[in-house]
Amino acid sequence: MNQRFTPTLRQIRAFVAIYQLRKLGAAAEHLHVTQSAVSVMLREMEQGLGCRLFDRTTRALQPTQAAADAVAVAERILRDVDQFGAGLRDLTALRSGRVCVAITPTLAELVMPVAVERFGQAHPQVRVQVDDCAPDQFVARVLAGHADFGVGAPERAATDVDTEVLVADHLALVCRTDHPLARLRTVRWGQLRGHGLITVRPGYGIRPLVDGAAAQAGIQLDVVNEVTFLSTALWMTASGLGPSLMPSGYAREPAARGLVVRKLHEPVVSRNVSIVTKRGRSLSPAAQAFVACLRAAMRGA
Repeated sequence: MNQRFTPTLRQIRAFVAIYQLRKLGAAAEHLHVTQSAVSVMLREMEQGLGCRLFDRTTRALQPTQAAADAVAVAERILRDVDQFGAGLRDLTALRSGRVCVAITPTLAELVMPVAVERFGQAHPQVRVQVDDCAPDQFVARVLAGHADFGVGAPERAATDVDTEVLVADHLALVCRTDHPLARLRTVRWGQLRGHGLITVRPGYGIRPLVDGAAAQAGIQLDVVNEVTFLSTALWMTASGLGPSLMPSGYAREPAARGLVVRKLHEPVVSRNVSIVTKRGRSLSPAAQAFVACLRAAMRGA
């Protein structure tokens, strides 16, 4: 017996087919190979194991006790392999599996509802998990493997992630229609001087971009309210507490709230929303399909 011998799957399939059918020709036909190939595989198994598995007669092959003892294990191995293959096919065909997306709550409200609904209709057996987290956390969730990918705007470049733009956006002023700045078709950063503004807290989300743009324009912003989530800034602006500074895409259905959105100029500050993945890691078929739904939803919006 060869102590290092391990039967291959082809040899195990040949052994089980011979055991069930008792003839080399029938086993070969069942496996769609030649009879000589089946004979070789059986001989290799017997030589490797150091024992005879079948006694040859003129009419059929008779299993030895060794074959009778081994066949149950061989059949279980083949069942497990077949189930493994079927499971992978289901994942590839999106008949099972899951997708986990790391995203901030405000952005999730903007980009996820339509995509989740469309994906659920197309692939009802794939589960979607949303990991809602703070802006400075979603990249870490992707790198740690807690999420398949993230959606957002990384606050700083990272060498271990890849980004692909989902929505091209820019910083804007959001104000009520009765605010003096609403009458301007083009708003420059310098024209914000003297107006009480709402934006996110220092060091958080877009705040470094806001402060950098104000410094470039040579003005000191009068920030009267600092918030954690841009959704809070929106309702505060709609309630008359002052204009907000945010990416324009976050101001959903502004007219219905009595708001207008004005792109900020001199300078124009880009704030793109991107698909963020761990470098070197491929997305599963389910995750790829969900990204496609996100892109379609954004095109429709």
